[in-house]
Amino acid sequence: MMKGLKHIALASLCLLSFSSSGVYAQSAEAVQAAQKGITQSRIELDRIVAKIDQDVIMQSELDARLEAVHRQLASRNIALPPEEVLQKQVLEQLILENIQIQMGKRGGIRIDDWALNDAIARIAQRNQMTLEEFKQNLEADGLSFSQAREEIRREMILNRVRQRQVAQRVQVSEQEIDNFLSSPEGLSQMQTEYRLAHILIATPDNATPDQIQGAERHANDLSSQLRQGADFQALAIANSKGQNALEGGDLGWRKADQLPTLFAEQAIKMSKGQTSAPIRSPAGFHIFKLMDTRGNEKVVQSQVHVRHILIKPNEIRSNLESQMQAKKLYQRVQAGEEFSELAKAYSDDTASALNGGDMGWISPDVLVPEFQTVMNIIPQKVVSEPFRTTYGWHILEVLGKRQSDISTQVRRNQVRELLSNRKFEEELQVWLREVRDQTYVEIQL
Repeated sequence: MMKGLKHIALASLCLLSFSSSGVYAQSAEAVQAAQKGITQSRIELDRIVAKIDQDVIMQSELDARLEAVHRQLASRNIALPPEEVLQKQVLEQLILENIQIQMGKRGGIRIDDWALNDAIARIAQRNQMTLEEFKQNLEADGLSFSQAREEIRREMILNRVRQRQVAQRVQVSEQEIDNFLSSPEGLSQMQTEYRLAHILIATPDNATPDQIQGAERHANDLSSQLRQGADFQALAIANSKGQNALEGGDLGWRKADQLPTLFAEQAIKMSKGQTSAPIRSPAGFHIFKLMDTRGNEKVVQSQVHVRHILIKPNEIRSNLESQMQAKKLYQRVQAGEEFSELAKAYSDDTASALNGGDMGWISPDVLVPEFQTVMNIIPQKVVSEPFRTTYGWHILEVLGKRQSDISTQVRRNQVRELLSNRKFEEELQVWLREVRDQTYVEIQL
């Protein structure tokens, strides 16, 4: 199976499906033919294999999916189960998908061509292909581009149905995040990774004092060269007896608990780019360089403390009237009235009005461009003249600006996403069983 298709399964299905949009047209035609009393011989080449509520699955659809599964398993060198067993598995998958597609139709879920084209472009990009190369690879794999488009559209519908139905069941508490961060798994996953380089000037077992002194002089000489700007990797290749000498002493990315104790002790206390003095161990003299670290990045975010008054146009107040009211409030602030009291009384931003218009410390990125522009222009502690955004008319005051370390928040958000994904997969299986049990299904194999 071409690697591009591995990304088509947006809804995390176990097997990819390759049926075309014509399946449903055929299904509808078969039903209509039966309603008109046309004999079964007209559709005997494509019989119904399952009825699901108001829809059907045709033999052609089952055959197409079986063929795709055969190709996929063969490409991965996976032994096929007996055909009867595989057929039941594939039909059950089609039934579950059909149920969800019907739910999507009833819920008004549609994937327009713009969204579909964007998804296809992302799939091609992830596979480092142009759109034309993607089409060619599809055709080489026996799948037309039009078929692939409809299959991607189908998978996107399935994904949206699942998000709508299952995501609302998934909640991750702050306590669950705390528990994960303190668990062995959490501690391991959140550990800093070090990319350490190493030079070993070895001494033999039962080394004589002269041998030890000679090794020490050699290590000190290399250390002096490094201080003068010599290339660590070149020196490692030429001098080190370590296992990674031919890689320039590079040990690759490792967490502290994956390093020998001596190595970990040095990595933890070194800063990026720093080279250690020679350190003796029973094996000889070691020189370390901390090439890089990851997983402990400090995330700093620009934040602004702002308060505002928002006047929205509505059914009884025109845009011009809203502008005029904002101007009057601005004049009252200029005349000495308390900003916070006016915000409580007049602002249409109910979230901040109760706090006197105070929006707290926020990232400018979450604000609309017009708001950001004014916020960046006016000095702190100065109230802006009324200006318009898509929300209405604002007057604002910047109370402060800062650079805030949000590393802890980012880390907790990463854990929240990880736990949410796990819970989603668990809930998805429960939900699929529920909808399967609640749906009328008649298998006619």
